Amino acid sequence: MEHDVRGVVRRNLPQAEAARVEALGRGLDNTAYLVDGVWVVRFPADPDALDVAREARLLREVAAVLDGIAAVPEPAFAAEGALGYRLLPGVPLMLLPPQDLGDIPATLGAALRALHAQPVERFEVGRDAGPPAQWLEEARELAAGLELPEAAWFLEQEPPPPGRETVFSHNDLGAEHVLVDPQTRTVTGLIDWSDAAICDPAYDYGLLLRDLGPAAPPAPAGLGERALFYARCGLIEDLAYGEPAYVAKSRRQAAWLFTPSGARPASGRR
Repeated sequence: MEHDVRGVVRRNLPQAEAARVEALGRGLDNTAYLVDGVWVVRFPADPDALDVAREARLLREVAAVLDGIAAVPEPAFAAEGALGYRLLPGVPLMLLPPQDLGDIPATLGAALRALHAQPVERFEVGRDAGPPAQWLEEARELAAGLELPEAAWFLEQEPPPPGRETVFSHNDLGAEHVLVDPQTRTVTGLIDWSDAAICDPAYDYGLLLRDLGPAAPPAPAGLGERALFYARCGLIEDLAYGEPAYVAKSRRQAAWLFTPSGARPASGRR
């Protein structure tokens, strides 16, 4: 095993037996383990870039904002370069077909409104506010290695103008980071806040639009065009990343998202 999971848990979480340790997942930012079927222990790939103590403080702040709306992981310890918390119930939303989602879209919309309304000074995060022109250039580079003819017209367009407002954002709110109860169609948790940042509020809406299509919570007025733009760029990025589950969900959405007359910017009211 790459990390001393049992040692870290026994020193920092004495109520855990650490009798059973399973690999839970490995991403670009973290490696996660499941301990005794109850505890998640995450080790950042770059401890200098991801400060676990700071992330623990962030999770507590987010939990206070989302109290009564959606759960987030509650830190049990942040030590020895690892973050530990109790496993939240539910399965990733990406495992559900984007139909008959019950109250899930409404809950996600409420969570985003609550987060985006907070003063940005409240959170210890950086900024991630690259202009749409930069996003489009990166999408063009990634698309060059893909078979995605339906996106050709989009890649030739001009990007939308950048937004004037930046907000505190999850900044990676794809369907893989939304936990749900598949029976009740309710949100049980929002996870993986490592990429949280101050950025364009349209981005969170765009990733949900990428994954949920017309069922996604509508973006507030003025954000719809950029939300759709980010949805399209995010889909190209998912396909280029090559993870089978991400590729599958994005292939399902490609035809809808890249139909100029079919996909309309999601837009609503605050």
